[in-house]
Amino acid sequence: MGVVQYSRQAYFGRLNGLHRKVIMNKWLAALLAAGLGFSLVANAAIDETIRVKQSIEINAPADKVWATVGNFGDASWLPGIAKTELTEGKADEVGAKRVLTLQDGGNVHETLTSFDAESRIMKFEITESVLPLREFGATIKVEAAGDKTVVTWRTMFKRKDPANPGAEGQDDAAAKATVESILESGLTNLKKISE
Repeated sequence: MGVVQYSRQAYFGRLNGLHRKVIMNKWLAALLAAGLGFSLVANAAIDETIRVKQSIEINAPADKVWATVGNFGDASWLPGIAKTELTEGKADEVGAKRVLTLQDGGNVHETLTSFDAESRIMKFEITESVLPLREFGATIKVEAAGDKTVVTWRTMFKRKDPANPGAEGQDDAAAKATVESILESGLTNLKKISE
């Protein structure tokens, strides 16, 4: 009887130990899964949309400024653009396509997605580019402010390299710096040639 009793205690003791190990393993598995899930969410969140917005006040009538910036067929007001070629559609029609040739020979392909001459608002997307970005959309709005004009340029985009971390020169910092430089130089030159 004593031997049987010992065997039962040993058996249940082992069973208890195994039960604890199973519970512990399940707990660790859950913890790891949660950690992995967090890691995947954190990695996915890194490839977020970047937004850059800049405005400038110009001492010129809004219609004059719009005549320059609202012409999708001519982006010569943007520094660094050697040539604008309208490849499809008309400059004031949604769906029009243009190719901007940069001073260094690179190309940027854009599509006009919205055009409202009355409200002086134009939207376009970059469909192919040498720039360190992707999924680029922009809105340019020209508003009268008394005898002056306020031009606001809003952009939304992602960096070129969606990997984490992004390759040097194709990461968030490079994409943001490039767009900020384009907007600042473009609006500054627009002011200069409009006044």
